[in-house]
Amino acid sequence: MRVVIAPDSFKGSLSSPEVAAALERGWLLGAPDSACVRVPLADGGEGTVQALVDATGGRLETRRVTGPLGAAVDAAFGLLGGSGPLTAVVEVAAASGLTLVEEGSRDAGRATSYGTGELIAAALDLGARRLVIGLGGSACTDGGVGLLQALGARFVDAGGADLGHGGAVLGDLADIDLTGLHPALTECEVVAACDVDNPLTGPRGAAAVFGPQKGADEATVALLDDHLGHLAGVVAERFDADPSVPGSGAAGGIGFALTGLLGGELRPGIDLVADAVGLDELLTDADLVLTGEGCLDAQSLAGKAPVGVLRRARERGLPVIGVAGSLGEGVEEILAAGMTAVVSVVPGVVSLEEALGSAAVNLESTGRALASIWSAAGAAGS
Repeated sequence: MRVVIAPDSFKGSLSSPEVAAALERGWLLGAPDSACVRVPLADGGEGTVQALVDATGGRLETRRVTGPLGAAVDAAFGLLGGSGPLTAVVEVAAASGLTLVEEGSRDAGRATSYGTGELIAAALDLGARRLVIGLGGSACTDGGVGLLQALGARFVDAGGADLGHGGAVLGDLADIDLTGLHPALTECEVVAACDVDNPLTGPRGAAAVFGPQKGADEATVALLDDHLGHLAGVVAERFDADPSVPGSGAAGGIGFALTGLLGGELRPGIDLVADAVGLDELLTDADLVLTGEGCLDAQSLAGKAPVGVLRRARERGLPVIGVAGSLGEGVEEILAAGMTAVVSVVPGVVSLEEALGSAAVNLESTGRALASIWSAAGAAGS
């Protein structure tokens, strides 16, 4: 039996290569005659840079930049190998990520994407002329304004003063000046790798859906949504930008900034990574596919890696089993979309800390159990 193991990371505990390795160890304990192929994936969030660098023989570059709440952080971006224009891959999470802020200190109104813009500027200075920006895991809800400020754009109030950082100040925006943007952007292709399809504002917008996990209470969510709407209005007066485009609300509205002000293209991050690692070719002779991520729920259908894998596997008539740390609301929709089974790796009622700390052991145990059941079912049917 040939098993393709193609998971995303389990955020907060294991990277996608670690998840794939644990599942493989378990599977081979339960079905030692199997041939396993590990294909660690990402969908625009954490792990996208490493997956693409590994797939192309590229390299990592590290810079000290502005973190989400202003303190300096060390963050890496990737320069990909291969022919054609030099491609840089930047994850928003690396410089402006939620994991860079302690839970009790999260501040959706103050957090900025400025550091991500600094990484992009560094990549442009090294000669990158194609940018892939991974829009996952952000701490900010600033509409990408900080990112653009770091690249030379000016966002000013009615008195002509530059705005400060964060979505909370966007209500004072009166005008935008892009004449100071990094000159290399005029000859640069910008691709935003997105793992959600949310618009900029409204009940499915950046503030309403993702604000609470970034520290926003109900009043702050309403304020940020209003300010993002104000930003969209000011942008619309001068530029061809549509805040309702699916994915505009990704990474606190960075999706909107990249498409509306830098002329970028939004693409599902899983498709970018899957194409780079040659997933379709690896699925050709497979008998079964294992995929997964930290939580499988209704949001997984909006562009997350496991459903991207499912789509490609179904085109080949392959069974797909999804594994996750938790199964959330709407997981039955994933089954309705064609996934053969979904399984939580957590063995019982445990604390979040215990679940995260034992993720590798639990994945290995789950892989072994799945292999034993799958092999028994195959033997019974033969």
